[in-house]
Amino acid sequence: MSAPPALQIREANAHLAAVHRRAAELETRLLAAERTIRAQAERLAHHDQQLRAALDELGRVKDREISALQEQLLSSEATVRSLQAAVDQRDQLIQQLQPQADLLQDIAHRRPPLAALLAALEEAERLGPSPASSQGQLLPDGPGPPLGNSTGEGQDDLQPAVFGTTV
Repeated sequence: MSAPPALQIREANAHLAAVHRRAAELETRLLAAERTIRAQAERLAHHDQQLRAALDELGRVKDREISALQEQLLSSEATVRSLQAAVDQRDQLIQQLQPQADLLQDIAHRRPPLAALLAALEEAERLGPSPASSQGQLLPDGPGPPLGNSTGEGQDDLQPAVFGTTV
């Protein structure tokens, strides 16, 4: 066998050196890529942890808000029940007082005619007895004999009034 010529050996060595440099270059790039990927993975893991922590905190905050709102709701419901009971109690009181209110309203409607009647009676007593009644005679188509205003005691010493009442 014959030895390869020196030129071929040099070319093969040069080619081998080029392959070796290329392999070393690729190994360096691979290591750099691995470091980059590892750093990115760590950043993503750290970011994921931060997001999970933020999400957990947000969940706790929302749970506290929900709890506070539930307490407010319960308090509001209790207030509504209390107010409803007060309204029911007032309604019952109104129903109890309604007959008295109706009576007072009826009295208020009848007050002006009653006041006019009392004023007329005062005027009649102020005018004094009529000449016919002082003689003990009854007026034709008039009222009966005069009545005395008394409490039932000493009726003999009272003078008869024209209409029998004093206001």
